[in-house]
Amino acid sequence: MKRHVYLAMKSVEEAREIFLSRFGPEIRSGVEEIPAEDSLGRVTAEPVFAKISTPTYHSAAMDGIAVRAEETYETTERNPKTLKVDREARWINTGQAMPEGFNAVIMVEKLHQLDEEHLEIRSPAYPWQNVRKVGEDIVATELLLPQDHRVRPYDIGAIVSAAVFTLRVWKKPKVVIIPTGSELIHHKDITDPSEIGKNQIVEYNSLILTALVRECEAIPVVYDIVHDYEEEIRRALKRAVDSDAHMIIINAGSSAGTKDYTANIIDGMGEVLVHGVAMMPGKPTILGIIDNKPVIGNPGYTVSSTLSFQQFAGPLLHTLQGLRPPKPKTIKVYPSRDIPSKLGIEEFLRVNIGKVGEKTIAMPLPRAAGSITTLTRAEGIMRIPALSEGLNQGEAVEAELLVDEEEINNTVVVIGSHDITIDLLGDEIRRRGYNIRISSGNVGSLGGLTALRKGICHMAGSHLLDRETGEYNISYIKRYIKGLKVSVFHLVQRDQGLILAKGNPKKIKGVQDLTRQDVTFVNRQAGSGTRVLFDYLLGELGIKPESVRGYDHEEFTHMAVAVDVLSGAADCGLGIYAAAKALNLDFVPLEREQYDLIFPSAFLEIPAIQAVLETIRSQGFRERVRSLGGYDPAKSGQFWVELG
Repeated sequence: MKRHVYLAMKSVEEAREIFLSRFGPEIRSGVEEIPAEDSLGRVTAEPVFAKISTPTYHSAAMDGIAVRAEETYETTERNPKTLKVDREARWINTGQAMPEGFNAVIMVEKLHQLDEEHLEIRSPAYPWQNVRKVGEDIVATELLLPQDHRVRPYDIGAIVSAAVFTLRVWKKPKVVIIPTGSELIHHKDITDPSEIGKNQIVEYNSLILTALVRECEAIPVVYDIVHDYEEEIRRALKRAVDSDAHMIIINAGSSAGTKDYTANIIDGMGEVLVHGVAMMPGKPTILGIIDNKPVIGNPGYTVSSTLSFQQFAGPLLHTLQGLRPPKPKTIKVYPSRDIPSKLGIEEFLRVNIGKVGEKTIAMPLPRAAGSITTLTRAEGIMRIPALSEGLNQGEAVEAELLVDEEEINNTVVVIGSHDITIDLLGDEIRRRGYNIRISSGNVGSLGGLTALRKGICHMAGSHLLDRETGEYNISYIKRYIKGLKVSVFHLVQRDQGLILAKGNPKKIKGVQDLTRQDVTFVNRQAGSGTRVLFDYLLGELGIKPESVRGYDHEEFTHMAVAVDVLSGAADCGLGIYAAAKALNLDFVPLEREQYDLIFPSAFLEIPAIQAVLETIRSQGFRERVRSLGGYDPAKSGQFWVELG
């Protein structure tokens, strides 16, 4: 089979227009009649008219007496009128039917009872005063709900009061989801995670797509996993087309590879409308039609799969039900750094968002299309236009909000060196009952100090070692954020060392072994405290960086270094013990270092910052940190020094 190439990629807007324009009103999901009490959230397939008027009789709107208004005329304070009970006035309560021939109600508060049979009034009534007339709310045959109206709680009360007990609504569309991939296994087939094979992946995209379909008020139908064989995929697609499904999504098998059969199969059974969309992630999306049913080749990478659904499947599912897709809420943000982007492709960049002073700051998350955690952690999405080469740090741009705006206002922005305890802090502060989010950007210790200087974070995490004094952070703070008054608090002391493969097969004992030709190293990025420490250790031993294989291979977190070692991409890397322990790797300790949190002193009175300091001083936080291994939290939360 020839390799597909995206010769005519369409923009997101072009692709959506081509796709949606092929499906007119005739593709609607069909009509069903349901009880009114079950109609919440459903969409009317035809207008709903009142069968009776409401109220169905003239009734009292107040407690008091029913009177004939014309018999009360000319009554005044100076010329009161006496009414005889039962003949000229009748006692009545709210909601009771008006007696025949009576047309007004005088409130009980305005009556003066002379005796059991006589009442005095001192002002006249006018016709229909304090009376709910027949049809005052709803008149028989009146239009209550138009077609394509989404039923709300009070709509149900209105239609039932008008004797409409059933209504015709659009059926919820059925969406068949076909997961494909020979490497996939179903999560229900796993009894012990250790049984998952080396080349097997737990299939979870269909669970995400199922939830997205339900969010669109549609019904998901998930097929069994289909292996990467052309005939198997064709049979599954034929079965879906022949079913009562209104839409079909084939997950994975939509790229330009030689074994991605989806485009050929759709083209053979129907028509491929679009193959390749100028968006990242999500470029491999296929949009097609078979027997007038929409068929989407949905990319296999999780982020690509999700974004592709939101751009194409979601809008059509709303259209099938007569609904407008919900309009996303946006907010103006400033990127925490310059963000380059590929020209010609619209990029959907997941970001953390927090408000620092008067500015709302967006911190980019990793761009990997398969990184599901960039979706779970994201508070917003920034769209970088196809004709742009990126975003500038000082330029305000729009971001789509994925959380409530109130959460953005309650977010503490941490930029600097990566440490596992920052993530733990985010959980612990919520456990203590604070409605506060911790949003972190891992750019290294120097990057954190720079962010403080620019005013784009609440605090920075740093562990920069001064080679001359052996002291942490102080000299760097004086050098890089001179003039800004900051307060330094201890977070933890932690063990840094060499992370090694289990069993240490290369018998690496220390930094001196990194010059061996059979040892490959993975480094941290320039500007990180770990990189500064590593360069210090090399200098102490007189080792030149170029003699270390892999010195230029950089990662941005301790866990990323540990994963490189676990996967075999490197034999060792410098990182913290907790990362090695988490992945069951070996560890050679080299240094116990000091990791501090640095705050602008002006922020210390902010309640959210006070909550952070209170949390890291708590016994619960310290116990959780200690359990990670390689940490000493004895001084957590202690004030150290104020500078500037």
